Amino acid sequence: MTVKSLISSLTQQEDLNFLLTNRIPRAALTRFMGWFSKIENPVVRDFSIGCWKLFSDLDLSEAKKIHFKSLHDCFVRELKPGLRPVDADPHIVVSPSDGIIGAHGSISDGELFQIKGAPYSLIDLIGDPALVETHRSGKFVTLRLTSSMYHRFHAPHDAHVEQVTLIHGDTWNVNPIALKRIEKLFCKNERAVIRTRLKSGDALTIVPVAAILVASIRLHFLDLVLNGQTRGPLQFPCDVNVTKGEELGWFEHGSTIIVLAPEHFEFCANVSEWGRIRAGEPLLRNPRA
Repeated sequence: MTVKSLISSLTQQEDLNFLLTNRIPRAALTRFMGWFSKIENPVVRDFSIGCWKLFSDLDLSEAKKIHFKSLHDCFVRELKPGLRPVDADPHIVVSPSDGIIGAHGSISDGELFQIKGAPYSLIDLIGDPALVETHRSGKFVTLRLTSSMYHRFHAPHDAHVEQVTLIHGDTWNVNPIALKRIEKLFCKNERAVIRTRLKSGDALTIVPVAAILVASIRLHFLDLVLNGQTRGPLQFPCDVNVTKGEELGWFEHGSTIIVLAPEHFEFCANVSEWGRIRAGEPLLRNPRA
């Protein structure tokens, strides 16, 4: 058995995985990782990326460049042009990111699921009663980004960004093992609520949720990095138009994006639980577009 397969076998043991990734000083480790990952030293960089490859299925063949200044530079890597073509059908809302599709379906009176049998409420997730009413009976889909995935996320459709709200929180791991054990986990973690409106007039809300080692979310249209150190007003009014597929920002590691859509939207045929999806691929269909 190779070292990599041994590590994989150990981390797949749920109790051990949960212990190693959650029963540690999460906030302190996340702050340390934020500092450490930006060290621009070839020895630190190469050792860190080597360890990352050992613990994951990291594949850098799609990266736009092959040399990185730091571990962080590798985390937020751009891809070679043309690798994430965007579905141009105006009826289609595309996936904002690469990811593994988790719980998805209809929101029932403001309640949705982080995993089967584990409900949570919209008000706990987004904190805005008016926005809750907008999505009370809508659709939701959860996209989980693993640590080795492409970490940038994009506009799922032509839209007007109206507001961003940062909600401070914890940094629990967001893998399925933790989702089964921690009640209302997404509502506990650091997250941003990005309110957008499509040209059709429909409200589409994107909720990037941070996690352990990744309590920072970069948003280009605000020219800000939002994290636990963000102080002052946590609501950011916006008046920004974005085009379908346009890069909105990035996570500084793997995490989760929850998309909230209107009730009349339909899931595309390729959407299935635990299926993989890439940025730009069909996610939802708006029959009224």
